[in-house]
Amino acid sequence: MGNRPDAVETVRRIFKLTIEGKGPCDIARILAEDKVERPSHHMTVRGIANRGYHDMTHPYAWSGNTIAHILSKPEYVGHTVNFRTYKDSYKDKQYKFTPKEDLVIFENTHPAIIDSETFEMAQRCRKTVRRTDSLGEANPLTGLVFCADCGGKMYNHRIPHRTEYTNAKGKTYSRPPKDDYSCSTYSLTNRKFNKQCTQHYIRTVVIRETSAIKQNDTAKSSRKQLAKNQKRIAELDTVISKLFEQNATGIIPDQRFEILLSGYEKEQSELKEQNTELQEKVDAFDSDSVRADKFIEIVKRHTDFEELTPTMILEFVDKILVYEADKSSGERMQKVELYLNFIGKFDVPIPEPTPEEIAEEEQKQLKRERHREAQQRYVAKQKAVFAGG
Repeated sequence: MGNRPDAVETVRRIFKLTIEGKGPCDIARILAEDKVERPSHHMTVRGIANRGYHDMTHPYAWSGNTIAHILSKPEYVGHTVNFRTYKDSYKDKQYKFTPKEDLVIFENTHPAIIDSETFEMAQRCRKTVRRTDSLGEANPLTGLVFCADCGGKMYNHRIPHRTEYTNAKGKTYSRPPKDDYSCSTYSLTNRKFNKQCTQHYIRTVVIRETSAIKQNDTAKSSRKQLAKNQKRIAELDTVISKLFEQNATGIIPDQRFEILLSGYEKEQSELKEQNTELQEKVDAFDSDSVRADKFIEIVKRHTDFEELTPTMILEFVDKILVYEADKSSGERMQKVELYLNFIGKFDVPIPEPTPEEIAEEEQKQLKRERHREAQQRYVAKQKAVFAGG
C-alpha cells in the first residue's frame, strides 16, 4: 500500500482487527462496508501502479487473500525482505517463491508502522482457526487452552441457545446453553480402546474467571509489592543514617547501636532480595529489557478492568493448561495453570480464609452433601421402579 496516512491507518486497523479475533475474510468485509479503497485501486489512482492491470469498477472489493498478504509482510515492522522469488536457471521464465525460512531479512532499515509485539500477536492469531457460531463471534480462548497431560489442544464446544429434547417416556427436557472445552485427543474410541487421554472437561466460564483473577492479581500485586519494598528500603536508609548520628553523639551506646544496625541492615537486605526475585519473575520469559518494559506497559494499561476482551487475553496469556478433574474428596476439584506472556507461569498466593468464609464454606459443603444424598436416593428409587416394571 502507499505511504499516505490513510493507508498507514488502514494497515494498523487490519492488525488490530486480527488481534480482536477477526479472520481475513471478516476484515475484508468490514473494510468494504466502510468503503476503504483496496490497495490496487489506491495505488492505481495515484499513479503508483499500472491502471491496465486492475479492475477500477470496484474500488472497495477487498479479498481475504489481500488481507492475509498484508498481515504476513515484515516490511510493516521496519524490515527489508530480499529474494522473495528465484529461478532454478537463468533460462527459466517462471519465478518460484522462496521458502519463508530462506528469506533474507534486514531488520530496522526504515521506520515501522507496526510494533514487533503487535506483529507477532497477529501471527499467533492467524495460527488458530476461530469458528463463529450463531452469535457471530468466536471464543477468544480458542488456541490458548491445552491439555496438561497429553499436551494436545482443547476443543471448544458451544451451543449458544437453549435446546429441548424428549426422552423415551415422552417427557420433554430443556438443556441450557453450552460452552466448554475438552481434550482434542479424547474420543469414545480412545476411551474404550487406546485410552490416549481423558476428557478434561471444563466450562469456559471457569477458565475466564481464573484468567481474570490471575491477570488482575498479576497487574496489582507485582507493582504494589515492588513499590512498597522500594519505599521501605528508602525509609531504612534514612533510619540507618540517623542511627549513625545518634551513636556518634553518644545518644545510643555502641552495643545497642550494633543490635539496631544489624536488624535494619538484615531487613533491608531481605527486601532487596525479594525485589530481585520479583524482577526475575518479570524477566523470566525473556531477559530483554524491551520485552520486560512491554509487559509493564500492558500491566499499566489493564490495572483495573471489569471484563476480559480478546485483545487483553492475547496480550497477557501465552497458554492455559487444564488438568483432569479430581473427585476423590467427594467434590469436583480441577487445577488450571495460567502462563503469561513475558513472565511464564504465574501462581497467585492464596490468602488465609476468614472465620466467616470458613463458616460459609462449611454450610455450602453440608448443603452439597444433602443434595448428593437426595440424588442418590432418587437414582435408587428410579432403578427400583424400572426393575419392578
